[in-house]
Amino acid sequence: ACFEAGFYAGVIFYLTLFYTRNEIALRVSLFFGSALISAAFTGLLAYGVFQIEGSLHGWQYLFIIEGGATVLMSIVGFWWLPKTPSTCRWLSPELKEVGRLRLLKNSSNKVDTKFNWGEIKEAVHQWQWWVYAIISFTYTLPWTTSSLFLTQIIGRFGYSVVKTNLWTVAPNCVGACVLLATSFSSDYFKERTYHVCFALTLSIIALIILASVDSVKHIGVSYFACFLLCSGAYIPSALVHSWHNNNHLSESVRAFNTGVFVGLGNLSPIIVTATFRTEYAPNYNPTIIATCISAGICWMLTMAFGTWQKRENARRNKEQGVE
Repeated sequence: ACFEAGFYAGVIFYLTLFYTRNEIALRVSLFFGSALISAAFTGLLAYGVFQIEGSLHGWQYLFIIEGGATVLMSIVGFWWLPKTPSTCRWLSPELKEVGRLRLLKNSSNKVDTKFNWGEIKEAVHQWQWWVYAIISFTYTLPWTTSSLFLTQIIGRFGYSVVKTNLWTVAPNCVGACVLLATSFSSDYFKERTYHVCFALTLSIIALIILASVDSVKHIGVSYFACFLLCSGAYIPSALVHSWHNNNHLSESVRAFNTGVFVGLGNLSPIIVTATFRTEYAPNYNPTIIATCISAGICWMLTMAFGTWQKRENARRNKEQGVE
């Protein structure tokens, strides 16, 4: 867990060093979506590996396969991935300059800079930083509920363990597709607020259905709610971090903010795990209600903050006479 902690934040910041503001959300979603597809089929992989008969336990074979692939890719990535466009070995000097100018035009005020604590201190003292922090903490509860406890939610239908795991594949795959489509739309229209609120609305509707419908009597409705939950819960993980990165020109601030905001989001499993207790089974209503409230708070903050940003942009455009 310690070695993995900075991975997602590091990948997001790394992508901001190569892609402009209206390209970043789709790239983050492609990375995050691949993790969703992987998670969707992890149960199938584990089931197959556990059938291996040998001198080791099934979970040991699983760790060897997954760990070996990870180590192999880390070695390839270390030697193959460039640090920045200006250090990319396979780009010509002209294309390196194009990469640098692209970022200066629509992403950073300076490129290839050293870490600057002064810029970070200035950013943290702005009230907008704290709004991003609250949004980053509250959006992750639906995601945590979906990613960690979808199996328990579907388990309320009363099927076998194998069938329950199989039923988690389709919602996760649909969620990945909706994630990519929404992120593409967000980049295309250069808009984050309404897209994040759209995702949160899907999550809230899904949570209300799961809390109010008898899953045993209405399996179809409850399973449809699982599709809605996966469709909405994963989108903010890409768009929120694209959003705050879009609004900071300093590479140092983007690196710091991404690490802190992703870290705040990773605190949500503590709350969800604490409320997802066996005594609340089979409905888990206290957990679902708490998650729904968190998503509602995030929705209101996102809409209010995004509306203020749009009005502020319109005011500046009018003052400066340019778009």
